[in-house]
Amino acid sequence: MPTRILLEGRPGTGKTTAVRRLAALLHALEIVGFITQEIREGGARVGFALETLAGRRAVLAHVGFPGPPRVGRYGVDLGVMERLALPSLAWAPRAPAPARLVLIDELGRMELAYRPFQDAVRALFAADVDVVATVQQQPGPFTDALKRRADVELIQLTPANRDALPERLAARWERWPPGR
Repeated sequence: MPTRILLEGRPGTGKTTAVRRLAALLHALEIVGFITQEIREGGARVGFALETLAGRRAVLAHVGFPGPPRVGRYGVDLGVMERLALPSLAWAPRAPAPARLVLIDELGRMELAYRPFQDAVRALFAADVDVVATVQQQPGPFTDALKRRADVELIQLTPANRDALPERLAARWERWPPGR
């Protein structure tokens, strides 16, 4: 049975840092996915960049983008989801190493504004592939449905556990496949 983990935490608790460290620890595995990072100018957050684990990067949302859609004060470039995020989730097994893990940071309002991304995430959670994704504690219909799934492990990320959590999760993949 595939491993499906949602890392839930408040903004600023270190979800992105934890996923980035997990990816670094599991560098020997075939991992796909993406990470979102704040863009800061003069100490103020002005947007978010999306970076695939393969190193492609683009600005996903910015205060200077007109939208639609708009999430809070940010206009979102849904083209980034189409050009970078969706292709980064490709998980079809490739010989000789079909073992794959999909990392998604994050399943947030900006990313979920793109309906094909929601469809891709549903397909991942229905497939025989391991998934680790970050989610905010803020309620939302899409993420709430994932959190209620019987096959999903919901882990609260806090300042107290954020430093040790990547190593603890990486240990699950030391002997592939985890939990099988």
